[in-house]
Amino acid sequence: MSREKVVTINERIPSLKEQRKQRANRRLLFFLSFFFLLLMLMVYFQSPLSHVRNVIVESNHFVSDEPIIKLSGIDNGTSMWNLDKDKIKERLLSHKEIANVSVNRHFPNTVSVEVQEYARIGYLYRDDKYFPILETGQYLKELPKHEFPSDAPLLIDFSQGEELAELSAELQKVSSQLIERISEIFYRPSESDSLSIVLFMTDGIEVHTSIRDFSGNVASYPSIVEELDANKKGILHMRMSPYFEEFKTEEETASESEG
Repeated sequence: MSREKVVTINERIPSLKEQRKQRANRRLLFFLSFFFLLLMLMVYFQSPLSHVRNVIVESNHFVSDEPIIKLSGIDNGTSMWNLDKDKIKERLLSHKEIANVSVNRHFPNTVSVEVQEYARIGYLYRDDKYFPILETGQYLKELPKHEFPSDAPLLIDFSQGEELAELSAELQKVSSQLIERISEIFYRPSESDSLSIVLFMTDGIEVHTSIRDFSGNVASYPSIVEELDANKKGILHMRMSPYFEEFKTEEETASESEG
C-alpha cells in the first residue's frame, strides 16, 4: 500500500483563513475605490470643473470662429452635461452660410463644433466690390476690401435681375470641379441672344455660350478640352453643337485685311 500524505483539517485552517482575508481585502478595496470614484464624480458635477472651458470650431473657411461660438450660445458657464446639442445645431443652422453642424464633447471641459458651409458658386463684381453668391442662390454682403475671391468665378457686367438669378440657378447645377476651372463670366447680350455670356477659363480657353441651359451646355467642357491641342488657344463655342475656333495670328489677320 502506497504512502499518501494526509492533510488534516488543522493544517488547512491557516490557508483558508488567509484566502478569506485576501478576499475581504479585495472587496474592501473595490468598495473604497467605487466610493471615491462616486465622490469625485459628485465633486466634478457640482463644481466649475464640469463647465465648458474651451470651444473649438472646425472646418470653417468663410465664417470666423467668433460669430459661430456666439451664435451657438456655449459659454464658460455651460455645463458639459447640460449641453443641448439639438438646440445648438438649430441656432447655428439659422446662419445662412452654414449647411450642417456637428457638436461633440471632449472631456473634461472642451466642446468641438464642426461646421459645413454652403459653397460659393460665384462673386458678383460691381462698383469695385465683390458680392458672394451661395449655392442656395442667396447673396451675401460685399467682401472686405482686403479680400479677393479666388474660389469661384467673377460675374462681371451683371446687375441683380432675371439674368443673374437664372445664371445663379444654373451655376448650382454645375459640378464644383468645373466651377473651379471658370475664372470670369461676362454678360455679353447680343441681338441673336439676350442671354449670351463669355467665360474665361483658367486653362486659357474662352467659352461662348448662353445662360439658357448653361449647366447642360458646359457639362461636356472637360471631355472636349481633352481632345484639343494644348498649344492652341481660341474660342470654344458651346451651345447646341460645340465647336472650337482657334485665335488668328497677326499675320493671318493682316492677310485677311489685305485681301
